[in-house]
Amino acid sequence: MKKIILILLTALTLNQANAQGKKTEKATFGMGCFWCTEAIFQKLKGVVSVKSGYEGGKIANPTYEEVCTGFTGHAEVLEITYNPMQITYKDLLEVFWKSHDPTTLNRQGADSGTQYRSVVFYHTPEQKALAEKYKAELNATNAYGKKVVTAVEAAKPFYVAESYHQNYYKNNADAPYCRLVILPKLEKLEKVFKAKLK
Repeated sequence: MKKIILILLTALTLNQANAQGKKTEKATFGMGCFWCTEAIFQKLKGVVSVKSGYEGGKIANPTYEEVCTGFTGHAEVLEITYNPMQITYKDLLEVFWKSHDPTTLNRQGADSGTQYRSVVFYHTPEQKALAEKYKAELNATNAYGKKVVTAVEAAKPFYVAESYHQNYYKNNADAPYCRLVILPKLEKLEKVFKAKLK
């Protein structure tokens, strides 16, 4: 009898460990400079981690300098690991579309080039459907007064950016760029998405 109980407990523990291991999902967004956008998603409840990196280009393991030329075809993106029990993909899309200008092609503010394009790299058919539906609704309601040009593309290889790009705002909050460009975005986030913040 003890052996049966031990076997059942072991099986139950393994099942729980497997279930816990599958609690997170990935979302990947490009919405301009990843220094700004990383700081936004790091503040959301349910977001486990945010990595700045490059996706959608023609070469493997690009450097920041190569991506900045615009010739590699990569976008500066965020790979977001999140717990769908705490924040939904739809919630992440809402923050994505309300935290940048999705109507400007290859430009966000002063940043210009294909590396700053607005793009959703989807990981599942469900993510694709939600992103396309949300984009269609924004255009149907003329939410921005202009057409949303955000690309919705299948996820491609993601390359983590150099270490000095990670946690940029956290590590450089007093830098002029952070105070002038990133801080206003975070203040807007706190007003619009207060209930979703950690």
